Amino acid sequence: MTAPRRWHRGILRRLLPHGLRFFRRHRGGLLGLAAWSLLESVQTFLVGFSIACSLDRGFLAGRPAEGLAWLGVAAASVLLAGPVLRGVFHRLSGMVEPFRDGLVQRAADQALRRAVADPARAAEAERAAVSRLTQQTEIARDGFAGLVLTVRSFAFTAVGAVAGMAALAPELLPVVLPPLALGLLLFLLTLPPMAAAQRRFLDADEACTDRAAALRVGLRDLVACGTTRPARDELLRLTDEAASAARALARWTAVRTLALGAAGQLPVVLLLAATPWLLDQGVSAGALMGALTYLVQSLLPALRTMMTAVAAAGSRLVVVLDRFVPEGQEDEPAEEPRDGGAEPPDGRAEPAVYCRDLRISYGAGTRPLVDGFDLDVPAGAHLAVVGPSGIGKSTLAHVLTGLHTPDRGTVRLSGLPPGGGGARSLARRRVLLPQQGYVFAGTVRENLAQLAPETGDDRLGEAVAALRLGPLVDRLGGLDAEVDPAALSSGERQMLCLGRAYASPAPLLILDEATCHLDPGAEARAEAALAQRPGTTLVVIAHRLSSALRADRILLLDGAGTAYGTHAELMRGSPLYRDLAGHWGVPA
Repeated sequence: MTAPRRWHRGILRRLLPHGLRFFRRHRGGLLGLAAWSLLESVQTFLVGFSIACSLDRGFLAGRPAEGLAWLGVAAASVLLAGPVLRGVFHRLSGMVEPFRDGLVQRAADQALRRAVADPARAAEAERAAVSRLTQQTEIARDGFAGLVLTVRSFAFTAVGAVAGMAALAPELLPVVLPPLALGLLLFLLTLPPMAAAQRRFLDADEACTDRAAALRVGLRDLVACGTTRPARDELLRLTDEAASAARALARWTAVRTLALGAAGQLPVVLLLAATPWLLDQGVSAGALMGALTYLVQSLLPALRTMMTAVAAAGSRLVVVLDRFVPEGQEDEPAEEPRDGGAEPPDGRAEPAVYCRDLRISYGAGTRPLVDGFDLDVPAGAHLAVVGPSGIGKSTLAHVLTGLHTPDRGTVRLSGLPPGGGGARSLARRRVLLPQQGYVFAGTVRENLAQLAPETGDDRLGEAVAALRLGPLVDRLGGLDAEVDPAALSSGERQMLCLGRAYASPAPLLILDEATCHLDPGAEARAEAALAQRPGTTLVVIAHRLSSALRADRILLLDGAGTAYGTHAELMRGSPLYRDLAGHWGVPA
């Protein structure tokens, strides 16, 4: 098997589950689109059938009035195309925009993960994200819309045309369908190499753009060091690669044109050549004219449009989606693998948080924040993390949620790796609330249910009651009121985010100074409500020692001096903790 074909099949295997999930989620829109498209089949059927009847039953039979009446039916069926297209485009928009929104969300998520995992390459991740959020997302949206529109049109037009020819004279089908199928087969064989050439072109184009940007920044140093020639040669190599891929695309486009000619012209030629035989078989002149009408007016134009869209937009769509769905990534895995690493001792329940031999740093050559770090947080526990500013408390929270990859060690959340899977899968397992509460322009209900859109009013009511959000929700106008994020204070945004965390299904909640804008009383009530939520493990990155006093256990981060225990244990055994307690006015 050739490399392009292996690559193409690999992409299809990866993309097919995502596509099936997308269409399942939007099956209502898909069924509505199919219903409107059936009307297109009826319109196609009526045009050719009416032309045939106008000849056989009207003009050739000496009844011109009946012939004109059938022509009127054909004209009326043509007028039906306007409302049908309007309904089709209305249903199509309900699928295309969610498709684009999903790609934008995925691109932003990938960029953030790369930037957090490798801060040194954050600028490169930003450039890639800009390309995905703008050009590549629009390519994907336009390609998806074009494919759905044209493939749907050809499929339902073919149904109407084949049904019409079968109704007029079944002998027409053996003449028309084989060359049509042959052209389609030749066309499908050109798709894998065209997609591979398109991928080569996009890869080379992105590499050339990144290289040119890097050369622009370092041009002075290149001139000073006398290394402009090697830099120029590298840029020329990338340019030549892009040009080579463009030439390969042009060659396969020529082959596609031959396939288009076979599928688009051979049926008409064979129909005309087989006319004497068809007449001998008893096929009427009207049936022949109807078949010709089906081919020339409906089937072949739809086929040419579909083949052009699949060859051009389809290849680009597959290549672009390959960037949004890296190999091995799934949106909603049925079960996440437990890869290598140490496991909890036999006979113990899986802890909510399990860390072994962790080494965490900000990058190669930097001093580790923790080294050889172990941690067990039982399910249902309440842990507070304290320590001097800049010691790595937020970074530890990012490691526990899969946003930052440790240099070494094993992390498990209820026995599973913290990362992997899509946003929905992760939101069902853990929630991280940062210091800046994120509230978006939408209803209060949508903000509270963001992490679990299927959440019912009963669950939202529990969150509102537990966190005492009633006055805030009433002031905003109720659950269905629109939220203006700019009109909310920092504390109000944090309260809505705490309600969002309470309403989520995640058993692990991590608050990274997520209550810093609340007064001490509101903070205490919020932490107590979250800790008492059934089945919840609460980890609080504390900015006040009062948060630590409310926790079951306290983790003190201080590089090599990391300590873990109760308040009383740390007061006895940790000088740094005693200093922090004295700073916050907590008696010994």
